[in-house]
Amino acid sequence: MSAAREYGLDEDHEWARPPEGGWTAEDLDRLPNLPPHTELIDGSLVFVSPQTRFHMRTLRLLERTLLEQAPDKFDIDREFTVRLDRRNRPEPDILVVRADADTGPLQTWLHPDDVVLAVEIVSADSEERDRKVKPPKYASAGIPHYWRVEESDGLPVVHVYELDPATGAYGLTGIHHDLLKLTEPFPLTVDLAAVDRRR
Repeated sequence: MSAAREYGLDEDHEWARPPEGGWTAEDLDRLPNLPPHTELIDGSLVFVSPQTRFHMRTLRLLERTLLEQAPDKFDIDREFTVRLDRRNRPEPDILVVRADADTGPLQTWLHPDDVVLAVEIVSADSEERDRKVKPPKYASAGIPHYWRVEESDGLPVVHVYELDPATGAYGLTGIHHDLLKLTEPFPLTVDLAAVDRRR
């Protein structure tokens, strides 16, 4: 049996047909020819649309700033999956993770206990997932901080959420325009208006 047929792929069209009960987190590492940045949400494969310039530049700004300001006990990953459970393995745009979460160069996913912050930059095709689907899943997995980044007049607006241990849900702690200044998960200042600057 070919690898394509073994994993439910039509050899003529190369479309993935889900097995009964849906795909699992382990399948993301075994399915051949998946497009880059494929996510697993509720047992279904989610393919991303082409990236916008806003998304790319916001990702670059946040990644660079977080790398510059994060304490040594944290590391910054971009577009790396988190295995929330057997049926959910989303890929946040940016992650702040515990530095000791690195298990080596062949690592393909993170455990939610190692994630301190998940950041999603909203695109036209991800609005529902980033606003309503993923946040409760991240909260249920115990990820303490979540940022949702929206575009407004070409600039990023960051919606900052913190996990309430009493309810197990995220509470909105602020909506930040132009300047993001926080003390959690570590002291951090981001000039959001600098999104289009090259240096």
